Amino acid sequence: MADTQAIEPISVDVVSDVMCPWCFIGKRRLERALADIEGIDVKVTWRPFLLDPTLPPEGKDRQSYLSDKFGGKEEAEAIYASIREAGQDEGIAFAFEDIARSPSTVDAHRVIRWAGVEGVQDAVVERLFSLYFLEGGDIGDRATLVTAATEAGMDGAVVETLLAGDADREAVKDEIATAQQIGVTGVPCFIIDNRYAVLGAQDPTVIADAIRQSYQERQAGIRPPAEGGPER
Repeated sequence: MADTQAIEPISVDVVSDVMCPWCFIGKRRLERALADIEGIDVKVTWRPFLLDPTLPPEGKDRQSYLSDKFGGKEEAEAIYASIREAGQDEGIAFAFEDIARSPSTVDAHRVIRWAGVEGVQDAVVERLFSLYFLEGGDIGDRATLVTAATEAGMDGAVVETLLAGDADREAVKDEIATAQQIGVTGVPCFIIDNRYAVLGAQDPTVIADAIRQSYQERQAGIRPPAEGGPER
């Protein structure tokens, strides 16, 4: 009889922020890794992180944000050059110049959390990345979030009602705190079956190898660590 533990899905928890360009690149590399894996069932869950927790709820003018964070638009563009190149390799045509506002993403993470319950989390994450980085959309705006959620298959009226209140605001903050407690200081971070943490937008082979290793340990009956987080 087959070991039932061995056939349970391998969990991949992606700690990410939808205003992080490397997280968009990381999503593409995860997709490539999953396409390269045969015979292993994987469950991907997107977890929240705030790339810039100092942003106010209404966000900040993009040029002011770039000036404060990098010293100005030209300095930011020099930093973004490598990101543009990496994006091109993954089929992402970053349109940083179209972004008018750097958003607070707390509400976006709330919507992503609800999308997980509805089974459309990946679609919502994809739409938010695309809105922000390809279309210059304000993903801190609640109307924009409702539209994105609806396009991804959620009930827009329900999302609008939930966003108007504080539903799951503390839960999102608690998840971010938990990520920090286990040592996540930057994103993306791929936590594989609570065994290994792949830090950064690594090559797809690195992610795939970590998943295969976790699967092999599952088959061998080696349990993931109960406390202290995954190995890094």
